[in-house]
Amino acid sequence: MNAEKRLTFLINNPNLDTDLKSIAEKVLAEERITFDEGVILYEKGDLNYLGVLANYIREKKHGDITYFNRNFHIEPTNVCVYDCKFCSYSRLIKERTEGWEMDVDGMLEIVKKYDNEPVTEVHITGGVVPKQNLDFYAEFFKRCKAHRPELHIKGLTPVEYYYIFKKAKLSHYDGLKFLKECGLDSMPGGGAEIFHPEIREQIAHDKCTAEQWLDIHEQAHKLGMNTNATMLYGHIEQFWHRVDHMERLRQLQDKTGGFQTFIPLKFRNKENQMSHVPEVSVIEDLRNYAIARIYMDNFPHIKAYWAMISRDTAQLSLAYGVDDIDGTLDDTTKIYSMAGAEEQTPAMSTQELVQLIKHVGRHPIERDTLYNVVTDYKDVVFEEDKSKKYYALPVVN
Repeated sequence: MNAEKRLTFLINNPNLDTDLKSIAEKVLAEERITFDEGVILYEKGDLNYLGVLANYIREKKHGDITYFNRNFHIEPTNVCVYDCKFCSYSRLIKERTEGWEMDVDGMLEIVKKYDNEPVTEVHITGGVVPKQNLDFYAEFFKRCKAHRPELHIKGLTPVEYYYIFKKAKLSHYDGLKFLKECGLDSMPGGGAEIFHPEIREQIAHDKCTAEQWLDIHEQAHKLGMNTNATMLYGHIEQFWHRVDHMERLRQLQDKTGGFQTFIPLKFRNKENQMSHVPEVSVIEDLRNYAIARIYMDNFPHIKAYWAMISRDTAQLSLAYGVDDIDGTLDDTTKIYSMAGAEEQTPAMSTQELVQLIKHVGRHPIERDTLYNVVTDYKDVVFEEDKSKKYYALPVVN
């Protein structure tokens, strides 16, 4: 039974709750659901129901295609001026002996490690420290582009930019315009956490506000840059806080169209100031992905970070609205592992990622950062070569 038939069968179930039937009918008719209906999905929607709706939307948009990219991360520092209660990664300025602070040369050395590898993206984010300022990143972006012009720089979150631009006495627009001219290509989605001040004040009281976060993305969109968006779920927030968060993003996307991907991020409780808060179940992870796909109707893609939620859950998520599971990473990020993610050494070869996707009947596509197809792996058969992390294959235009 295909996705549309499953949805029609669900709608025709005489025992289906009236509210849930109404929402399912709107999904079939491609009508937007309301804020209140988003809350109803969280309160009443069981996993099977949500999966039918989310998979229908996912397959309507993307069929069986599942995207990944070949990327690596640079985390310039884990020292930070901010004190986010959920963060297991950063060390406050006063604890900087436990952290690292890279210089531009050190960051470039990481880039050069991949000179002979077919990676397409460098993802840069980390803590916030005074010396890693506007000039610091301008120099790195310029030198990175000079060294490898085709490498896409996806760099820094609004949390970092807000601090950098305020210190440089630049508007969000002018600051981003300058860094774009230096080589910045796009922006990741971190630092969003939960927008509502009722929660944000408790978990991240001293970082940029929701309004500032959203404005920085809006200015990036005005400059022609694509960006991503995240939501940290599964801690002290209530369901309506999640819907409020998604609603603010949906409204900005209506205005600019500049977001590519929405990425729900699971709260992990290892080694942070919220360790007393239990983590939500895998069932809730999958429900949350599904509701995100249903609610975020104007976002092209929903991504699950396999390194955050485990490979098995990432596979399951592909039936609950997710069409992107991020990249190869090559063990270049510590943000997830330090928070207690199952993947303590997050690296997958291209072959492993392709097989993970194929094993659940999906069609693997390597993309670049902007979702252009790099390689279609549907019919690729790998030679046995366990020594290589990456596989150089012909580029598909």
